[in-house]
Amino acid sequence: MQKKLYFSMFLSLICILLSGCQSLKYKKVDAKDFPPDPNERVVKNIEEGRGFRIMGNISNNNGNFEFASSNPLWKAALDTIDFMPLVSANYSGGIIITDWYTDSSTPDESIKLTIRFLTNEIRADALDIKVFVKKCQPNLIDCSIIEKEGQLKSDLSLNILKKATLYNKNLVEDNKKKNPYVLSEPSHNKKK
Repeated sequence: MQKKLYFSMFLSLICILLSGCQSLKYKKVDAKDFPPDPNERVVKNIEEGRGFRIMGNISNNNGNFEFASSNPLWKAALDTIDFMPLVSANYSGGIIITDWYTDSSTPDESIKLTIRFLTNEIRADALDIKVFVKKCQPNLIDCSIIEKEGQLKSDLSLNILKKATLYNKNLVEDNKKKNPYVLSEPSHNKKK
């Protein structure tokens, strides 16, 4: 008995709500009131205030995109370690990871680098470089891996920063040639 009561209350509530909805009523429309081109219909709907947008106007995305080749620090890091095989180079994540590299003079020792970019600015604290050294026994089975601090890490950082500074200087010079800065004379100093 209670189920029937709840069901009838639910149906009456739905009927009341639907009777108040103007959008569900059938309206006679004429085809000439609606342009056949979808883009024109969109413009008309926007002008009339109908419809909605998710995430604003996506087609006019005026984002600022910077590519890896225009970042002197990134380019200098890749050029510095270009002899090593890469495992990952993720510009948007700001990290470069090399694979294990073994020099022919020391076959039982390999190095691996991880370079994290903390900023795009060329400065001493812009890079976080980690150097890992893997030393193996002559049988190449028993290996130990340690993180190494010292001269190699500071030499890499210094070399990357020097190259980045040169790349940035060249970039500025090229930009000056393409877009020369012209000083204008203030209007109150002009002779009449």
